Amino acid sequence: MKILILNTSEMVGGAAIAANRLMKALNKNGVNTKMLVRDKLSTDENVYTVNSSWIKRKLNFMRFLWERLILFLLTGFDRKNLFRASIANTGIDISKYLLVYEADIIHLHWINHGFLSLKDISKLQKLNKPIVWTMHDMWPCSGIYHHVKNLPFYTDTWGKRWLTKHTSKKKKEIYKSHRISFVCCSHWLEEEAKKSILTKSQNILCIPNPIDTTIFHQINHSTRNEFGLPENKILLLFGALNVTDKQKGINYLINSLFFLEKEFPHLHKNIELVVFGQVKSDIHSLFNVPIHPIGYLRDPKQIVRLYNAVNLFVTSSLEENLPNTIMESMACGIPCVGFRIGGIPEMIDHKKNGYVSEYKNAEDLANGIKWIIEHPNPKKLSEACINKVKSHYSEDIVARQYIDLYESVLKK
Repeated sequence: MKILILNTSEMVGGAAIAANRLMKALNKNGVNTKMLVRDKLSTDENVYTVNSSWIKRKLNFMRFLWERLILFLLTGFDRKNLFRASIANTGIDISKYLLVYEADIIHLHWINHGFLSLKDISKLQKLNKPIVWTMHDMWPCSGIYHHVKNLPFYTDTWGKRWLTKHTSKKKKEIYKSHRISFVCCSHWLEEEAKKSILTKSQNILCIPNPIDTTIFHQINHSTRNEFGLPENKILLLFGALNVTDKQKGINYLINSLFFLEKEFPHLHKNIELVVFGQVKSDIHSLFNVPIHPIGYLRDPKQIVRLYNAVNLFVTSSLEENLPNTIMESMACGIPCVGFRIGGIPEMIDHKKNGYVSEYKNAEDLANGIKWIIEHPNPKKLSEACINKVKSHYSEDIVARQYIDLYESVLKK
């Protein structure tokens, strides 16, 4: 059985990380799996790129710019939400690639930003190979936006309405012509897909993303000095690909820390914040606690050591599917606090291995931080985190679920 995973990037972004981890998990479980991407960053021999020459790289970049330009023009010059939507109007025809020809199953993941167009997906369907599509956001089952919960205005202009209608029509045609098995990483997204007029008649199931628990694990000694962090402080970790993205809810984290300062000053005075990821503006003046910016980390070993250096991980994100950061943190025995949104309540068992806060409630986010800091048995809390990851997201468990799916679609 040969599987070909398709994703725009090899390693940048949550979907890329999840797709790459799945490839490795499947190979470890005896499934011949390769990955075809636009943007390759490693020397992994199982990962191939369509950017095989300088000219192809430039052409593919122009495809990306073309899609963004059309979106910008037809959404009323909406810069604010330009990267929250995709129309898949342009892409690369990979239907004649040898990798595609040799594959028994084509496994789509996040294919936007000019990697594959809807027309390119249609061409893959004509090869009459089973297609599996792992949904890392709502785009496959919605119009043009990747998340729609916080977009009440997503059809408030003629251009947005037309693009949504046009893209939805094209998706509907594709889904009717060739049955696709859609995999949702969380039960929340599974329910959304089953309600969508585009995907409700398709084969939809839920399989989470995998994580290598031999890499992401608890370290039984302090790693703080490696990052220049204080040994005697309570360290909160906050991070994202783009920390200052409003959908990451940084304002709620800021307000939660002000609430802690007002209501629990004895606790607040010992708290410091560690931030990893891209920070596009100075945030030091926004917070009432000392900040330690770490920057963007790519080396998994460094990431593991950073998780092990803190007391808890907090996410104030306003839209999530199944965050890798929460899974990684819990695998290292670090409890998490996050809003009741998307797949977060499936990962964090409230007051068992972490704290699930009321959505957009900064005070309850503060309550969660306080609950973890003051937990009477930190070791037991840490063990609960590790056990949850091992029992639900370990490589063998997730790979087995995908192998069962692959075998079932090959029989049809």
